[in-house]
Formats: sequence, C-alpha cells, structure tokens
Amino acid sequence: MRASLAPYPASRLRRLRRTPALRALAQENSLSVGDLIWPVFLRDGHDLREPIASMPGVARLSLDLVVRAAEEAAALGIPAICLFPYTDPSVKTETCEEAWNPDNLTNRAIRAIKAAVPEIAVMTDVALDPYNANGHDGLVRNGIILNDESVEALVRMARVQADSGADILGPSDMMDGRIGAMRAELERAGHKDVAILSYAAKYASAFYGPFRDAVGASGVLKGDKKTYQMNPANSDEALRLVARDLAEGADMVMVKPGMPYLDICRRVKDAFGAPTYAYQVSGEYAMIRGAALNGWIDGERAMLESLMAFRRAGCDGVLTYFAPEAARAIRAGRV
Repeated sequence: MRASLAPYPASRLRRLRRTPALRALAQENSLSVGDLIWPVFLRDGHDLREPIASMPGVARLSLDLVVRAAEEAAALGIPAICLFPYTDPSVKTETCEEAWNPDNLTNRAIRAIKAAVPEIAVMTDVALDPYNANGHDGLVRNGIILNDESVEALVRMARVQADSGADILGPSDMMDGRIGAMRAELERAGHKDVAILSYAAKYASAFYGPFRDAVGASGVLKGDKKTYQMNPANSDEALRLVARDLAEGADMVMVKPGMPYLDICRRVKDAFGAPTYAYQVSGEYAMIRGAALNGWIDGERAMLESLMAFRRAGCDGVLTYFAPEAARAIRAGRV
C-alpha cells in the first residue's frame, strides 16, 4: 500500500522540482536513443530524394540513399530502421505477386543495408497494400477483403523478407491468424531467430493520411479498412488481439496510432508485460512538424515531450519519423 502524503506544509511537492539536479533525481521515466525505430520510405532510382509534401522534412529515398540513412542511424545509435516501399503502379496487381518477389524494392534494400551496416536491425512491413491495385492490406474479391487467402500471401511475403536478411518482421495487415502462420513458416524455413513485431492493435484511423501519400496508396484505395482494422471506440478488443498474437508467436506487439491511443499502450503493458511499442504515425508527425514550421509551438520540445509520453504510457520503444532528430537532441542532453 502506498503511504499517504503528510499534510501541507510538511509535504511540499515543489521541493523536488526546485533545481535541475533534484528534478533529475525524481524523474520517473527516461528517453534514450535505444528506444527509437526509424521508418524510412523507399523508391526506385539512384541518388533520389523525393520530398513528401504532407510530411515536411521526410522524403522517399532511392536505395543508395536508404543505405546512407542506415549508416546515419547506426552512427547515432538508433538500433533499427523500418522499410516502407513506394511501388511503381505498373507492378501493382489484384493478386499482389510483387509482394513476394525476391528482387522487389524492399528485399533489395534489406540485402544492401545488411551488407553495408550489418549491426543495425532491419524491420520490414508485412502487408499487401504497397503492391495491391485495390490499395488494401489483403486480397480483395467482389469488394470483400479475404482473410485466409490473404494470410497465405502474407506468409509468402514474410518468408522472402526473412530469406533476404530481415531481422524483424512487422505484420501490419490485421488479418486473423497471420502471426501463427508466419511463425510456423519461419520455423520450417530455418528462420527461428527472426523476430515478429506484430501490429496487434492497429486502429482504422484518420491519422494515416500522409503515410498513404508517401507510399502512393491515397488514390488507389477502394473503400475503407474498417472490416479489418480496429474500431477507435474499442479498448477491450485490443487486449484480446494482443493476447492472440502473443499466443501465436509474436515476440513484440505494437499499438498504432500512438498518441491518441496512449491508454491502450498502458493497458497492454500492464496486462501482458511483453515488449510493447507504439507507432507515432504520419498524421501525428505532420501535426507537430506543421505547427512548429508555423511558429505555433517549440518543435523540438514538443517532439521530445510526445516521445516521453510513450515511455510514460509503458512503451519500450516507438517508431517515429523524428528518430534522427530526436537522437541528436538526446545525445546532446536536451531531454
């Protein structure tokens, strides 16, 4: 049982806020570079940096520049990057074969990064939307997103990414049963050490808009994703989804988006104690960056405060487009 506070003036809570030294001694949570995963966008070409208008400061990078980004991340101490491809529309189909092409953009990038920066962990996205003519995370037939057929395709995609050298697979599709199927295939294929960071509680959110611009899905998506992504009104359902994914073999779990769902992060960590991550998604990034560029907020302070919020909510780490900027601020002691 927690002791009750002595009555004022014996108890003055401001005592421990009086100086920087006292505030440091009383600080309950910390933010380190090791808590960051950097999502990066890929595109074909050479020496190309293509700015994304709805995500100021973020660009699609050609493979050679993605390798440089991985080198930058490693130099800053960021432990992992996560790859998201911008796929040429000419290879998008309703059957999504490009998703498991060993020489697709993501798989080439995995091999190039691991050859140049073997110490950094490479995380991938496992979902069909970058390759799907319908823009969905699963296969579509007569307007219905198919579950079991999609899982079969996703397993093929995951296997090829593991063959290419991925360290962490990030299934973001929200199909039922995909974690167990992927884990079984990884074991069969000898990839027993490849980790799965499951997007276990991924909501059908309005905060993904800039991301869809970045991967070229905004004008492709037919309908919405509400039949497989979560209802933003639900909380208990998130715990059932996390429990299932852990039972099927996920090593880590994610809540997405991040800041609007800090309550979910806290519940997940308290309920399971498993490694828990949040994705500070594109809309969250764009709001902070946009307000900072307009001079409405202190951008660095708001960035660091938002990242600390994830740690306070129980997250072990966060995927954030701010990762390099945050790493420099942390290393400089400005947290």
